Amino acid sequence: MVALAGHAPEALLAAVGRSMNVVLVRPDDSAEGIEAAAGALRRAAGISSAYVLVAADPLAGVAAAWRAMWEIPREASRDQRGDEEFELRAAEALTAWRAGQFELPDYYLVLAEQTGPGQDPPPDFYLGPLRSVRPHRVTVAAAAEPAEQAAEVLTALGSLRHGRWWPSLDEIFRTSRGFYPGSLAESGTGLATGLSA
Repeated sequence: MVALAGHAPEALLAAVGRSMNVVLVRPDDSAEGIEAAAGALRRAAGISSAYVLVAADPLAGVAAAWRAMWEIPREASRDQRGDEEFELRAAEALTAWRAGQFELPDYYLVLAEQTGPGQDPPPDFYLGPLRSVRPHRVTVAAAAEPAEQAAEVLTALGSLRHGRWWPSLDEIFRTSRGFYPGSLAESGTGLATGLSA
């Protein structure tokens, strides 16, 4: 089971959904946030297919709050409101996870934003702290057009590698609290661009 992270245009979802070995699971329209994503993950868990792609993520709120902490003008020093929003979203996700409402998907497939030459990619929860704890469980599809991105998604699905299972959500959030986005670029790893596997 693979969760899509990032904005997924309808054209991309339709193109991927036409693949014969991929089943696309969308969240139920009657639910929102963690509840909708958890429901989609539960439905996906009962499907037998080569690839089950879930167009929802229970950590989406956490990821958005983490990114907001690091966006300009907070890049140099995070402000208290950003930290509080992250902690609120993390507590909500942790409560739902501990209550057994969801388990993390086998993999995350990040739909990366395109940046121009010389531009740094924006801070990303999935490609930063999440990928740092389990590099083999987070992969990337980057392309500008939905048709190209659909091809990238299918290629990424076919190249998923095995690795250790996720640590506890508590550990992931502890890593997130101490993770500085610039540390990837400073380390010189391919994770800085988010485009290497």
